[in-house]
Amino acid sequence: MTQIEENTAKGMEKAIVRPYKRPNALCRLICFPWAGGGTSHFAQWGKIFSSSIEVSVVRLPGRESRAKEPFAKDMTAVINEITSALLKDLQEKPFAFFGHSFGAYISYAVAVHLKEKHGLEPIHLFLSGVYAPHSEAFLLMGKVNEAKDEDILEHVKFLGGTPSEFLKNEDIKKHLILTVREDISILQTYSFEKAERKTIFSCDVTCFDGSEETVHDAEAWLNITRGDTSIYSLPGGHFYLLEPSNEIFLIKHITKCIENAAL
Repeated sequence: MTQIEENTAKGMEKAIVRPYKRPNALCRLICFPWAGGGTSHFAQWGKIFSSSIEVSVVRLPGRESRAKEPFAKDMTAVINEITSALLKDLQEKPFAFFGHSFGAYISYAVAVHLKEKHGLEPIHLFLSGVYAPHSEAFLLMGKVNEAKDEDILEHVKFLGGTPSEFLKNEDIKKHLILTVREDISILQTYSFEKAERKTIFSCDVTCFDGSEETVHDAEAWLNITRGDTSIYSLPGGHFYLLEPSNEIFLIKHITKCIENAAL
């Protein structure tokens, strides 16, 4: 193994979790977790999906096994690390991205970079629980640096998805607030407007939303591609995808989309 290959392998181990390896899979599905989130939920998808799909999950610095590493300073650092870890894999066989909330923005930014710099494009882009970047609600997220810790905590509680016992532990709670703050700050370092103007995809795009959440203006995302587009509203709030019945729907639908595109 050359030094470059060794460094890439180490980068892969840090930045990408792939607990269920499927070397003969037709396609790779790369999952991007929500703000403050880790890899545990999507890692389980690896054993739920059919053998035609191999699941990988992005792990950013500042959490889980990377808890002692400094948080990413900007979107460029995030994009470069993910691209460096995944590029060889993505050149080998078809791939799709699934991102929830903050993770959807990261997946989009990485997809733009891959298309512009490497001529690579996902066969499908799945965007979940996320505002279009030019919407008013998205712009309000830019004020996270001015937000007090208790305001961020209240927002986390309001959205749900975090076990209550975590929020009762002071150390976990403090780290969660810090991670959410740092994650959302990354979004202010990237020009979504410029990316949208420059890069149009040809792949299909699907948006998923919780029916009880504020309308996410998902239609605006559909302008990023010349491919087919669709929107699905599933029962529940921001973390609708944690409901077992919704998860079954997501996995079946994603599988159908990927297998149809990869064949």
